[in-house]
Amino acid sequence: MHFSRLVYTAALGCLSTAIFAQKAPKVTTGPSSLPEYRIQAAEPEAHVRFLASDEMLGRRTGEQTNLIAARYIAEQLRKIGAKPPAGQDDYLLPVAIESRSPENKGWLIHGTDTLRITQDFISVSGSGGRDLPATAVVSAGYGMDDDYKNLDVKGKIVLVQFGTPDSRSPNDGFTASKAKRERAAAAGAVALIETLPPAIPWNLVTQYFGGSRVSLKSEVAENTPLTHLWVGGTALNKFRPQAVTSLAGYLPGQQVKALRAMNVAGVIEGSDPRLKAEYVILSAHFDHIGTGKNGGGNFTEADSIFNGTRDNAFGTANILVAARALAEVRPRRSVLVLGFTGEEMGLLGSHYYAEHPVVPLEKCVFNLNNDGAGYNDTTLVTTFGGIRTGALKHIQAGAAAFGLKVNEDPAPEQNLFDRSDNVSFAAKGIPAPTWSPGFTAFDDRIFKYYHQVTDNPNTISYSYLKRFCQAYAHAARLIANDTARPQWAKGDKYEAAGLKLYGTGK
Repeated sequence: MHFSRLVYTAALGCLSTAIFAQKAPKVTTGPSSLPEYRIQAAEPEAHVRFLASDEMLGRRTGEQTNLIAARYIAEQLRKIGAKPPAGQDDYLLPVAIESRSPENKGWLIHGTDTLRITQDFISVSGSGGRDLPATAVVSAGYGMDDDYKNLDVKGKIVLVQFGTPDSRSPNDGFTASKAKRERAAAAGAVALIETLPPAIPWNLVTQYFGGSRVSLKSEVAENTPLTHLWVGGTALNKFRPQAVTSLAGYLPGQQVKALRAMNVAGVIEGSDPRLKAEYVILSAHFDHIGTGKNGGGNFTEADSIFNGTRDNAFGTANILVAARALAEVRPRRSVLVLGFTGEEMGLLGSHYYAEHPVVPLEKCVFNLNNDGAGYNDTTLVTTFGGIRTGALKHIQAGAAAFGLKVNEDPAPEQNLFDRSDNVSFAAKGIPAPTWSPGFTAFDDRIFKYYHQVTDNPNTISYSYLKRFCQAYAHAARLIANDTARPQWAKGDKYEAAGLKLYGTGK
């Protein structure tokens, strides 16, 4: 679950690449004869032990082992008989990403005060570094469209507040940042500065965003990308919009490098002649945060690999096991299996897919996403948004069939619904909860492993993972078999997007 971050290729030799035709639905004598009831713990365990092995070096997006993980998922989908989506030659879907490395020098002179890079501000975007002569500063609220009315910012620096008037979490602010930069550039500004609120710890901002970063490549050609800075920490005591009318100094530039990254997609065709035109999406991110200082946590010379067993080899194994069960006895609706890269770097893979879908979004009736920070209760499955997205009865039934109960979001103050890949689909209108390992609170049992080098494959309960996978596969089957489509709860903040996507009354 995100808020962050020697190539081994021989491992792929163990994969079977035989292609099996999709099987027709089997005649069953009762629910217990369905393939999810026959899942053995060794099946998800094998996936986890491969994906979270030391040899995979933390599956960091932009690195070779992340591509190996994508290929592993693709070949598992090929093995069970899932097909590439219509119009695609392969299961791998390129994601346009790039790395940006800012200069380590930069300063802003404001009256008698000087702000320094890293200490007081960081570079979010920009072309080559350059001197900044004394330049007028114009305040523009949150930097929204209405904030530019009656403002002339051409040739000036635009100063805005971080986030939006409706922001509910820091992630909302991070998501809105790109659009703010585009507005400022379109208005003719020479730079954009956002002031971050004190509630966002500046040390975490510099840790996760102050160095080299991976982001989606802009689809707008930028010959001279607008300089975009974030100011925070102690600088906020003297850097207030009403007090800043002019700035000079040196604006840091950035080096940009294109990276290779892939999402993975496979389709299991539905068995119902009519309902197979609709899709239930099963998704999980397969990336993690890499090794050493890239991981952002404590490490030693003896162990510097952030294996990402719980986050999210656990969830990736789950969609592969479910896909195999659903391919063996196909549900009425079609199933779209999606593996995402770049979640740990800002939901990059799912954001990109939602803008470049290979199956029309209006044909996708539900997304049951997988993600989590770990577990502290093996009697539970935890959902984020299960109660909001119209399939709670099926989620509960799927869990109950294997002796598990469902609890809904025990940490609502964290706004976790909007911090995983499901939100990329929710924002488009698709009901999209996240299915997560059972937890009751963020306690020491969670933080012992979450984004730590200790999170290796030997530390999880494979008997629990087995039931977790069985419950997920069965819940997905129940959703895909129900003639009625899941609906957003009345008044949900994504309900309007759903009505727009599907049309009123659907």
